Amino acid sequence: MRIAVLANLKVNAPTEIGHDSHIWDDLDGQETINALTGALNRNGHQAEFFEANLKPPFNLLEKLETFKPDLCFNIAEGHHGDSRESHIPALLEMLRIPYTASKVFTLALSLDKPMTKRILHYHELPTPEFQVFGSVDNEINEDLLEGDELKFPVFIKPSREGTGIGVTGKSVVETVAELKERVQMMQDVYRQPILCERFIKGRELTVGILGNMKPTAARRLNDRTAPHVFPTEMTFLPPMEIDTDKYDAEEGGIYTNKIKVDLVHDFHYTCPAKIDPKLEDELYRLAAATFRVTGCLDVARVDFRLDESDGNKPYILEINPLPGLNPEYSDLCIEAYASGMTYDELIDHIVTLAAERQGIMP
Repeated sequence: MRIAVLANLKVNAPTEIGHDSHIWDDLDGQETINALTGALNRNGHQAEFFEANLKPPFNLLEKLETFKPDLCFNIAEGHHGDSRESHIPALLEMLRIPYTASKVFTLALSLDKPMTKRILHYHELPTPEFQVFGSVDNEINEDLLEGDELKFPVFIKPSREGTGIGVTGKSVVETVAELKERVQMMQDVYRQPILCERFIKGRELTVGILGNMKPTAARRLNDRTAPHVFPTEMTFLPPMEIDTDKYDAEEGGIYTNKIKVDLVHDFHYTCPAKIDPKLEDELYRLAAATFRVTGCLDVARVDFRLDESDGNKPYILEINPLPGLNPEYSDLCIEAYASGMTYDELIDHIVTLAAERQGIMP
């Protein structure tokens, strides 16, 4: 197949004055593009990379018209707007060009962490209690308070960022004064609603998923009496645990932006994570349910924290329907290797899933 790889390179990002220096950390590097196009070509396709930008000198529309792809391998994160990850898929749907991974609605939904949590809460899937602050002057919800102070430590982050942007060792606060100070600072920098959720103290894990749901099987995923019932098309990659204890105390025992970006070549993890089979089954059940209720397709990664004060009960933090694909350090790739897959096999599996789903297999 002719496959257009669509992504946004950090080196091509707009120059923004007054923005946080990490604002483009969720964009890709050239090494990821080289690995991805190389894997596609080795798998027998004709692959070419295009910067996912309509403006000159990139002119994506004209280049797609010339290249005439059978399929687009989409990992475009976008640059601006509350639903920026959905912009390129929306364009591709208008042009009726098939693409890999999730569709417009899911990409817009999952980028908005509070909205995703509302969906999880509606479906009775465990996610930490939370409040969204549109202004530092918003009254704090009663269920976060005990008297005049916070009932428990609260984790604070921007509502619509990826790659841990805005997450530092200071993201966990324990007093109302700290909460207000942190919310104000983050609103000044990121200019968006700020998510405050109960901090789950314990181990941090992530689970990758490859596949698509069978509607008949998916209906049973919320059935807690049948944790082993999964659609046969779904492949659950081994859970990976981020070893936050291996980093400096200033990281606060959390998976910070600094760990994900600046320390990525000194990444500490265990994969497969050392957990018992019952907990592993529960993580897979919750990951599959999250995948389904958010409408994911082909590939995704679900992030968890285990509550050490409640028998390591897993809580869903978020879902990423466009997980990183750097072959050296991206979580999904590490999990795929632990399952026995090569990088080329991982990329081929994603392409095959997307092609079969859309009826375009050669």
